Amino acid sequence: MRPSEHADAIAVETARFVDLVRNADRTTEVPGCPGWTLTDLIRHTGSVQRWFAVLLRGRVQEPPRSREVDLRLPAAEDGYPDWLADSATEAANAFTSTGPDTPMWAWGADQHARFWIRRMLFETLVHRADAELALGLRPVIGRDLATDGVDEFLVNLPYATFFAPKVAKLRGDGETIGFRCTDTGANWLIRLRPDGFTVERGAAAEPADATVEGAAADLLLLLYGRLNREADAFDVRGDRELLELWFANSEF
Repeated sequence: MRPSEHADAIAVETARFVDLVRNADRTTEVPGCPGWTLTDLIRHTGSVQRWFAVLLRGRVQEPPRSREVDLRLPAAEDGYPDWLADSATEAANAFTSTGPDTPMWAWGADQHARFWIRRMLFETLVHRADAELALGLRPVIGRDLATDGVDEFLVNLPYATFFAPKVAKLRGDGETIGFRCTDTGANWLIRLRPDGFTVERGAAAEPADATVEGAAADLLLLLYGRLNREADAFDVRGDRELLELWFANSEF
């Protein structure tokens, strides 16, 4: 997906999120984020959008020393849905003023503004899915969008240790884990090394020590810990201990 598509998808995902929660009981607990209610989920998602928008407008060139931004939180509880919609508008304005190819500091693999646009999309999408799951609904995610989300998660995970320290435990002596989207054919090979791990796209021809296959939307929710790999949605083969190592340490 192109950065312009990521930007458009943020608006769509936020609108879906807003529609979900506008008339919902916002004290509902969110299983995907233990200890949070729907209000907490809305506040977090909108805060991330606004913080990323500040980073984009400032074209930051080094890690920010503070995450303090003027969130302009609503005065009353019933103002949160509209506040979240306004957060997406702020993000869209930041995209307009900052070209996706603008060099920027980013914590992940791509040191350009487009990193933050893509990251914002999947932060928003996963939390939209969290809201649906909290309300007893099955999330629906387009297969191409989900495939891009799986890729975004995997290629950035090696860089996430500064805020997800357990990722540093993903080491080994050449063991491999394969992930494959059965509906799009996209696949990735994780190779554990003594100093960390690498992610190779399109390496399906090489057998892996463990493999997980499923529809792109299901794989995306699996990687984010919203589905269990033992669910019927997945074909899991190979070294179960290796997969246990992966899933115990790959959350962020």
